[in-house]
Amino acid sequence: MSHRFTIRRTILAIAASACLGLLPASAMAADLTVMVTGASKEVSQRIADLFQARSGHRITLVADTAGGVRRRVEAGEAADVIVATPVVIDALVTGGKVVPGTRYDLARTGIGIGIKEGAPVPPIATVDDIRRLILASKGIAYVDPASGGTSGTYFVQLAERLGLKDELAARARPQMGGYVAERVVRGEADVVFHQISEIMPVPGVRMIGSLPAEIQLTTTYSAGLSATAREGEAARAFLALMRSPEAAALIRAAHMEPVGP
Repeated sequence: MSHRFTIRRTILAIAASACLGLLPASAMAADLTVMVTGASKEVSQRIADLFQARSGHRITLVADTAGGVRRRVEAGEAADVIVATPVVIDALVTGGKVVPGTRYDLARTGIGIGIKEGAPVPPIATVDDIRRLILASKGIAYVDPASGGTSGTYFVQLAERLGLKDELAARARPQMGGYVAERVVRGEADVVFHQISEIMPVPGVRMIGSLPAEIQLTTTYSAGLSATAREGEAARAFLALMRSPEAAALIRAAHMEPVGP
């Protein structure tokens, strides 16, 4: 058998294997970029881990606030899938940055309250309890509204509604995104008001509950396919997994509530 014939037969075998899906996953692996908000980072990572294990594709998460995600995508930063608030996803659809009809409402969460592990637990059941907690605190951590963080923007507005604008300003420990609860661990704040899904992953912080129902803000996070996705087929497969019952279990494990069917 000639050397040329052997090479030709090998090439044909490889091509046939690829068509039949018989090659190792790594041989056809796609590299996906998924841009997410901080509140949806934990759940997105859990779903990404399952997707990578099954498909062999690789996923890199890029996290920012909801406003930060919008600014980055509108500025042309590359992503295959985007996870943000419905308002942001819809705005990106209007702007031609997300494919119409691909938005999927993934999960929701509320604003939680965290303190340092071992610290006395204050009452938080009523609006008056929250008012007293703000006044009793020496430092209050929350995401800086200037970063585009949903919970921080709402919390500052809430303090104004409670007549505590100046009192909050005197105690404010805002942070430009990320795990704001880490400021409590470092002793820079007594209490943190942030999305529940962003308090729970932080070691050394105890999540003592959430805002009372009458002043709570529940935020939904949605996923969409980027109009400039470089790995469209793999990205659509990732979005399909987000809709699965297995994803719903991962959403609950990440301290969020599934929204979709």
